Amino acid sequence: MAHPDLLAHRAQFEKSITRLGDGIYTAVGYAASNVHMIEGDSSITIIDTSESTKAAENILAEFQKLSDKPIARIIYTHSHRDHISGASVFAQERDMPILAHHGFKSDLVAVSEEVPAPNMALGRRTQAQFGIGLSGEERVSLGCGPGDRPMQGLGAGFLPPTSLIDADCDIDLDGVQARLIFAPGETADHMMVWLPEQQILFPGDNWYYSFPNLYAIRGTAYRDFIAWANSLDLIAGLGAEVLAPGHTNPVFGAEQVQEVVTSTRDAIMHVVSHTAAGMNAGQSMDDIAATISLPDHLVNKPWLGEFYGKLSWSARAYAVGTLGWYDGNPTHLGGLSSRSRAEKIAALAGGIEGFWDVLKNDDDPQWKLEVCDHLIALDQPAEAQKVALLTTLAETEINATARNTYLWEAKQLLSRISEGSET
Repeated sequence: MAHPDLLAHRAQFEKSITRLGDGIYTAVGYAASNVHMIEGDSSITIIDTSESTKAAENILAEFQKLSDKPIARIIYTHSHRDHISGASVFAQERDMPILAHHGFKSDLVAVSEEVPAPNMALGRRTQAQFGIGLSGEERVSLGCGPGDRPMQGLGAGFLPPTSLIDADCDIDLDGVQARLIFAPGETADHMMVWLPEQQILFPGDNWYYSFPNLYAIRGTAYRDFIAWANSLDLIAGLGAEVLAPGHTNPVFGAEQVQEVVTSTRDAIMHVVSHTAAGMNAGQSMDDIAATISLPDHLVNKPWLGEFYGKLSWSARAYAVGTLGWYDGNPTHLGGLSSRSRAEKIAALAGGIEGFWDVLKNDDDPQWKLEVCDHLIALDQPAEAQKVALLTTLAETEINATARNTYLWEAKQLLSRISEGSET
């Protein structure tokens, strides 16, 4: 059974079409990310397009129940694939205007087939983070959206932007006045959509109902923490009455919008201050990550639960993103291979049997998991024990992406064990 708080968090993306204002709606829970609709005098504007063509088809069918006006334009808040991969479904006319930030850029690592890049690693880790192939019971959520959602046409409906916006600007969405605002956060190419007359803001992924994903374990370039915090300050300054994020339910009421936005900014800055203080004091990265927690005035904010982002991962990401991998301890300028380290620790433990004794007698699953890795490095058959430990950690984990990764990797190990037993 999954962590009860993670199960309860699924209420944030129950399937619904939510009215934000006159002719303005958001589709929540149909896909990993939300899709928004703005009805103008004679046409519709779509903000973001979901992750798959099937999800887009389902959302479009619901929107068409609300208005039969044609879709005239699409706006991408940013370039993450879960927001741009249903565009072909919404683009009902050839060469439909698709607006995006001028820095719109794929988050894939490779720039060409000729340039070596770790995209196989990225693909594997993406499958693990999102629990691709896990059962519905195993993949209770994505942390930012539903685990159970249509996957047909995943990534298949992307259309490139036709108009790149190079500065904040006002735009007429067929009778609905809007302002496009640059606001780097989860990506550098974030562009928010602000409706000043209705006081509705579409912030993309700069805010959602979870501790922010300052570092994604699938693998990402550094996400600028300070820029993200500054963008949350910018959001707070707009005084929105409605906040319609790219994931999870919208927030209603100016006071509540202020509360969630400013507390999230404070949480990001707490990671910065805690990590910087530890680095300045010469602490190891392991110690910095192990000791970070939210301060008392933030710890009970439900929207800061670590369902998607995680404090300890964020601390590591800030350290590496600012000063790189070297932590100031010259011991770490060199290093042993996994096998050499395992051999030397085994010698200290009285031989390989000492490792097996840990698996039998120790109560710390994290330590036992590390011991399993030492045994495997020494060609010992500890894969089954590792599977059991990964499953144990998954059941106690509030973070959806950590849970999915534990269970996904456990399944891969089980498959290899099965293949080995058949040969």
